[in-house]
Amino acid sequence: MSEGPEETGAVRLNKALADAGVCSRRGADALIFAGRVRVNGAVADSPGLRVKEGDRILVDSKAVALRMQGHSGGEKGKKWTPCWLMLHKPVGVVSTARDPEGRRTVLDFVPPAWKGRRLFPVGRLDYFSEGLILLTDDGELAHRLSHPRWHLPRRYEVLVRPGEGASLSAALRRMERGMTLKEGERLAPVEAEQLPPRPDMGKGILLGLTLHQGLNRQIRRMCRDLGLTVLKLRRVSQGPLRLGSLRSGEIRPLEDAEIAALRQAVGL
Repeated sequence: MSEGPEETGAVRLNKALADAGVCSRRGADALIFAGRVRVNGAVADSPGLRVKEGDRILVDSKAVALRMQGHSGGEKGKKWTPCWLMLHKPVGVVSTARDPEGRRTVLDFVPPAWKGRRLFPVGRLDYFSEGLILLTDDGELAHRLSHPRWHLPRRYEVLVRPGEGASLSAALRRMERGMTLKEGERLAPVEAEQLPPRPDMGKGILLGLTLHQGLNRQIRRMCRDLGLTVLKLRRVSQGPLRLGSLRSGEIRPLEDAEIAALRQAVGL
């Protein structure tokens, strides 16, 4: 292992951890800087440390199986291929791999066929929101999807109830112009429109909102500042992917064409 000239078959440690499905590349950086990663017995001090097939990597004293490009993973002679799943996350589920409070997580919906994979969610949906969320062990693509430079538009259907004195048309105009939250954060313009009512979303005013940035709880905070109470919030698309007819709690693997479109959208 080294940080010097590139060895044949060697990769950066943060990429190796991400490719192994431990976490995203950014998450790997945090693990390394926290001193939680060892390579061949020594504490790793740099995400740029280069590792290769045969190096022993431990994260929190647990061995990590490397998945080096061009090498087999799992069964001997069988090339490892990443797993990509789309879940329609229900309300009341946390978008993390584990929850210290014992609540259901998105990984609880993974079918037995994929239980052996080290999957993690890409991005988050808050506890009271539902809709499209991706699960994967493909660290490289997950890193791109989580990075602000490659942020893909996300579309939401949001059921709201205007408060006393609130103007829906004025609220939509402010979203479209770009607004500043009461905490001081300046938002990029949001594509906002009123949609026809639908029985599956319940009673209220249905909005279609497309976001081009990834601010924490952005829709709920926008609506709060505009006098709109959020009754239901569902993510229905992310970049080229569509939730479609996938029902709450259902999960499916992405099709090859969807993965190709996703990779193209983030420049891979």
